[in-house]
Amino acid sequence: MYTAPNNFKILMVCLGNICRSPLAEGIMRHLAKQQHLNWEIASAGTGNWHIGKAPDKRSIAAAKALGYDISKQRAQQFNHSMFAQYDLILVMDSNNLSDVQQLAQTDSERQKVKLFLSENDVIDPYWDNALFAPVCNQVEERCKEIIKQLS
Repeated sequence: MYTAPNNFKILMVCLGNICRSPLAEGIMRHLAKQQHLNWEIASAGTGNWHIGKAPDKRSIAAAKALGYDISKQRAQQFNHSMFAQYDLILVMDSNNLSDVQQLAQTDSERQKVKLFLSENDVIDPYWDNALFAPVCNQVEERCKEIIKQLS
């Protein structure tokens, strides 16, 4: 099994970087810190609609309900330089996977990109308020699994 180095860098990616990937960033950062892991965690979106904006208020509320503060995070757009910046790029769904892999120029870059849920998509809660809490719970559970797998 692979053990991540102490200075491991993970990027979470979704479409707009305001719902799913900020949840994954904030939760993973919090859990990694609890485990005394000196990991760098960030997030980005494949689209450019929300650059510089805070996460969706519904994501902030869902995270807060579980004890996580993601309110200070700001959206950024994924770009090719991020392949060099991060050791692991976890995307929220198969569309994000395709979009990010299209920007990869080498096999090494493509190999860094994985689905966050291994085999399934994280449902985008943007259009349904009722999905934010279950998506947040799902993201939290998966972050715990990833930490266990890599540390």
